[in-house]
Formats: sequence, structure tokens, C-alpha cells
Amino acid sequence: MRLDIPEHKILVHEVSLPIFWGDMDALGHVNNTVYFKYMEQARVSWVDTISGAIGGEKDGPVIANAFFNFYRPLVFPGDLIVKLYVADPGRTSIDTFVTIERTDEPGSPYAAGGATLVWVSSTDGRPVPLPGPIRALQSGTASLPGVDTPPALPGI
Repeated sequence: MRLDIPEHKILVHEVSLPIFWGDMDALGHVNNTVYFKYMEQARVSWVDTISGAIGGEKDGPVIANAFFNFYRPLVFPGDLIVKLYVADPGRTSIDTFVTIERTDEPGSPYAAGGATLVWVSSTDGRPVPLPGPIRALQSGTASLPGVDTPPALPGI
């Protein structure tokens, strides 16, 4: 099953990450579980950038679901650019999506995935309203400088 990433997504964050030797599995390519770590790092650095440190806060995000579509295998050595997009913010949740590219092959995704974030209270585990900076994304304005409309995923 292939899950699609919506066209109406908004590019909000980019992070560069290295491919580590230990990211590979016995078949010589990055293990599928590591892609979820790449997505997590992009998501955590974005939330940290817009709403302060993650951890130790009274409210924070939890993952309701996550998925990946794998197009080509990543291999060591290399550097990645992970682009984080958002779409469909609600009262307590927002859909996030990523594309993963090698820096030496910009615009050519190796994988794309997503996760739904639900903001919850750390005291009782119940959903709470999204922080103001995330709710503000309902306006449809991209957060990265110079980005007027989100780019479509090439070839997908």
C-alpha cells in the first residue's frame, strides 16, 4: 500500500543529516527503521525552533500514526536533506510529511513519509490545543524564507 502526500502541504523546515555507517543493515543500505529516525529529527528540530525546547514542557507532541514510501535505497557515505511539510492542522493535531534526498541529488527523493502529531498534556495524557505558532499555519503561508508555494514532489 502506498500512502500519498497531499499537494496542499506547506514546507516549514529543512535539516541536513549525515548517513552513518551504523545506519546500514546487512544488505548494505540504510535500514528502513532509520528513515523514521531521520523524520523524527526533522520534526523535533522544527518543533524546537518554533515553540521552544522539547521535553520538560507541560504539553507536547505524540505520534498518532506514521508511514514511509521507499523509492530507492540510501547507502553510506552521504549527506541528506530532510524537508518537513505540514498540512491540515486541526484543534489538537497536525499532519507532518517529509521527503528525504541526498545533498548530491537535490530534488530527487529517496523516500517520503509522514506522521500525525497530537498535542497532549503531560499531566493527564489528554489532547490539548496546538501551540499558537503551529495553529498559525492554518493560514497556508510557508514558514521558510522565500517559499511562496510548497513544491510538488517530483515524479510522485
